[in-house]
Amino acid sequence: MNIELTAKEFRRLLDMAYIGNWILNSTRGNDRISDYDEVESKLFAQCIKYGMHALYEIKDGEVLPSRAFSEGGIHEAIMDYEDTVFYEILAEELARRDMNFAPISQENFDELANRIDEYIEEFERNGVENISLN
Repeated sequence: MNIELTAKEFRRLLDMAYIGNWILNSTRGNDRISDYDEVESKLFAQCIKYGMHALYEIKDGEVLPSRAFSEGGIHEAIMDYEDTVFYEILAEELARRDMNFAPISQENFDELANRIDEYIEEFERNGVENISLN
């Protein structure tokens, strides 16, 4: 298979591959899904051919994203995503709790959505500052 990409498009593809592999494997410890590591390695190996030396490093014969790549802002994008997902899940869980975890139906969907929106607004204003556990 051949795909033609500009240098900028290839760089974006590296970002997407890294982010995807991070999401799939970063919490797995020694139980990583090696297929994704291998695809990521193949993509970063293309950096050698195109002179993108700052983006890769070779460790134990494997081509990996370089420290410069991984510390160059990609984790800020991952953290933004994680923060958004955290607050969205928390808002939904709290809203569902407030409704005694009633099954979602046409009758209560608007109420659930409104409660979620209220929690999201609170989190946008104050983060987790006002959350307390009893």
